[in-house]
Amino acid sequence: MVALTHAISTLALVGLIWTIQIVHYPLMALVPPATYPAYQDAHQRRITFLVSPLMVLEGLSAILILFEQSGSPVYRGGLVALLLIWLSTALIQVPCHRLLIDGFDPGLHRRLVRTNWIRTSLWTVRICPAVWPFL
Repeated sequence: MVALTHAISTLALVGLIWTIQIVHYPLMALVPPATYPAYQDAHQRRITFLVSPLMVLEGLSAILILFEQSGSPVYRGGLVALLLIWLSTALIQVPCHRLLIDGFDPGLHRRLVRTNWIRTSLWTVRICPAVWPFL
């Protein structure tokens, strides 16, 4: 059950991060300046509602799997990638969003899109430990 929870939450987040990276973040530049702060505020509330439960499930299941598998290198690597994702989120993406709530800034937006590749890449790598038990 833990492996299935881990796989589902990770794969859902991989799909979501690619959608954010390729579709959602680039489209932010098209929001009219007058409505951008309200848009950014709504984005933050809605994405948090969607992402937070998945990230908690992914994190808890990653830790449980690591213990169940006696510290398997695949799961250790997956947990390291997950910790890097959380660090990137807390130290880079969340601060960018908090600044963007004041209004669209092209340089800050470019930074958000560029640095989000960190999370997109790491979550993509996390597919391996997520599906490992099913191979």
